[in-house]
Amino acid sequence: MKNKAERRLIEVRAVKNDDGKMLVEGYAITYETPATHQIGSRKFTETIKRGALDKTDMKDVPLRYNHNDNVMIMARTRNKSLRLIKDEKGLKIEAELLDTQSNRDLYKGIQEGLIDKMSFAFRVADQGDTWIFGEKETTREVNDIERLCDVSVVDTPFYDSTSIYARSLELLDSEERRLESLREITLIKERIIMKGKV
Repeated sequence: MKNKAERRLIEVRAVKNDDGKMLVEGYAITYETPATHQIGSRKFTETIKRGALDKTDMKDVPLRYNHNDNVMIMARTRNKSLRLIKDEKGLKIEAELLDTQSNRDLYKGIQEGLIDKMSFAFRVADQGDTWIFGEKETTREVNDIERLCDVSVVDTPFYDSTSIYARSLELLDSEERRLESLREITLIKERIIMKGKV
């Protein structure tokens, strides 16, 4: 279940410069910043913990448009047109877009505020998150991100919070079912032990 990439919204902005370069930047991840979403009667809060990126594979991360594999990559860590900077706040991205017509169009959209969101895709390491199930709220703390798959500028409501967090809600349901099974196994074991004492 945890091998699939998850996505999250972040902010992106154009950087003014005198060299005519198409520069964009923003924080892909901010530590210790709980994100809470209400879906129906369920409240779900997730926090990326400080240190979650300590062992993350970020060797070859592309900057994409709408996470689309069929659109030319805008920048990439491999050729150093995309920089990923870990600091006390989180993970900052700085990108210099290749001078292509599609990138010029996207950059103009970012400058004008038509495109002002990004999403990042990631995979959590095995046992890299902690779930706490309360009566009214479920919380998830992500402690170890195994791989950063991409960062992507996005332009449509398809990537709103309910879509972005659909993967986490699927994980939440799975985790709840797993814990319920563990509770049932524990109850059965306790009954067997009690019968043995009679």
